[in-house]
This record gives sequence, C-alpha cells and structure tokens, in this order.
Amino acid sequence: MPNTTVLLVTEESLAGFIATALIATGMSQSDADRISRLMAEADAIGSDGHGVFRLDQYVRRIQAGGINTHPNIRIAQERTAMAVLDGDNGMGHLVMSRATDLAITKAKKSGIAWVGARFSNHAGPASLYARMPLAHNMIGLYVAVGSANHLPPWGGTEMLLSTNPIAIAIPSKSMPPIVLDMATTVAAYGKVKTKAQRGEAMPEGWMIDRHGKPLTDATRADEGFLLPIGGPKGYGLALMFGLLAGTLNGAAFGNDVVDFNADDTSITNTGHFIVALDIAAFTDVNSFKSEVDDIWSTMKSSSLLPGFDEIRLPGERLAKVATQRRTNGIPIHGTLQTVLNRLAKELNILPLT
Repeated sequence: MPNTTVLLVTEESLAGFIATALIATGMSQSDADRISRLMAEADAIGSDGHGVFRLDQYVRRIQAGGINTHPNIRIAQERTAMAVLDGDNGMGHLVMSRATDLAITKAKKSGIAWVGARFSNHAGPASLYARMPLAHNMIGLYVAVGSANHLPPWGGTEMLLSTNPIAIAIPSKSMPPIVLDMATTVAAYGKVKTKAQRGEAMPEGWMIDRHGKPLTDATRADEGFLLPIGGPKGYGLALMFGLLAGTLNGAAFGNDVVDFNADDTSITNTGHFIVALDIAAFTDVNSFKSEVDDIWSTMKSSSLLPGFDEIRLPGERLAKVATQRRTNGIPIHGTLQTVLNRLAKELNILPLT
C-alpha cells in the first residue's frame, strides 16, 4: 500500500535540506544554496513534479558523473541584445538563473534581450525563470527542450519530441501577475512521474499506448506517449520550440535528446532560452500595469457558460497556492518522504523534518 501520510514543511527547511544534500555530493555552498532556493520555490508555487521530487534523480546523475558539480558557465556568443551561454554540463538551475540575470541586465540597456543556453540540464518549472524579470518591471518569456522525448510527430509513433514547455509572465499593478506555464503536451511528464510514485491513475487523455488506446496506468508510461495539446497544433509548437531552444543554441533536439530518466551518465546538452522585455522601453510602466489589472477584471467578470463557477486567469492558481503553502507549509507526500529519507541515509545527512 502506498504511504498516504503528508508532512508539512517550510520553504526554508526544504531549501536547507536540498542544499545539504547537494553539498554532500561535492557541490559548493553557493551553488547548492542557489539551486535549493529555486527547487524549494518550485514546491512552494505548486510545481510538485519539479521541486524536491527531482532531488533523488539529480543526486543519482551527479554521482554517476552525468552532471558537472563545478561548471565553468560562460558566454559562448554575444551581441548587444543577445547571448548564448555554455553551461558546461552544470545543473540547469544554475545555468538558467545565470542566463536570466544576463537577459535582465541586457534588457535594461537595450529594451529587450534574448539569452539562450546549451550544455545545460533539467532546470525545474518554466515559470521560475519567466517570473524573475517581473521584479524589474519586465516581461519574461522562457522556452526549453524537455529532458526526454515522450511525444511523436503528429500521426507517428517514434518519440522525437519532448514536452518543450513555455512560460510567459506579465506584471500587473494590484492583481497577481499573469503567468502562463504550460507544456506543449496535455500533461507535463513530471505529473506522470508524480502519479506513478503515488500509485495514482492518470486521467484519460494524457497518454495513449502504441495501439492508440488510452493509457491511465502511470507505472506503464514507457509503453505509450503523451498527447499534444490541440492535436497537430501542439505538435507544431513542440517542433518550433525545439528548434528555437535546441537547434538555434547548438543544443540537443530530436534524436539527439538524451532521456535523463533512464540515462544517468550521458551529457544531455539541454537547451533553453529566456527573453526579457523592459516595459519602459515600450510604454509607461504604471499605465501598462493598470491596464493589465483592467484586463484581469474584465476577464474575471465576463459571462459564464453553464457548468462553470468562475473565469480563471493563468497564474491565479499559482498565486493562491504560493500564499497557502507559505502560510501553512509545503506538503510532502508520504511516498516522497520515503524516497527522501532513504536519500538522507545514503548521503549521511539529517532527514527532512
């Protein structure tokens, strides 16, 4: 029987546990602190499949030599409003937080900046990086090549594409920022992995098997593939995002993508990009934010179809979950506790409490 108990922890204690685990693998204190804050934030905003859930996998890949714990992250190519970073096979959180900082710095001078990355790794939820420019009165846009292929071209059966997520974050004045964070598939694969760990069934429509039949047993996910949003439209988005985040940066795409769920030793050469747009370069910041508030109110107050109780905007749930979890604690499911307790014992560190 799966462990259904739930442990509530603070964001600070979760980040501390993650940092201690990463330091135990040989990572520096400063890098472990930066990664752990981002991973704990992922859990705090409700991205349960991309936070501490991934720690065991990250540690396993580090110990197998699949991730460089002391990367020399550097600018490979650069012009005024763009750059490409070489992540030197470092943790994706380090690479993309560095890329986002650079994009923000460049956008303050140029009004807009696009920073791509290659030789990176899985970096957590897309919204982490799209939301960073908000603090600087900027709009953020992030795209990544997923870290494993779970999607065939529309009408095919060969896994050549990943979930290839996109996130766009737009600031407002008094309302929560509007934050779109979505995969190009009906469900992100992290949600499938979470379902499998908890012994829960997937809803119909997430995956189908190779005979075209619905697949709801998450433990059999390798027998099928994810479905794209909007049929061929989702496939088209996955293809284009892969070309922009992967091929354009000299990163892996298509057949070159390494399945980091099954391969702990190969370099994934994961590609991403972040775009920062300085609102002041386009219009008055306060006026823009007020107009976003007005649009928020217009959407929320629009007429409802039968069966709907309210209109919801992208980012609204994120804001609510973040407030709840930072007030009441971040829930750690019992099956995940078991994994983390085992990991703590293996690393000879104190367990998460």
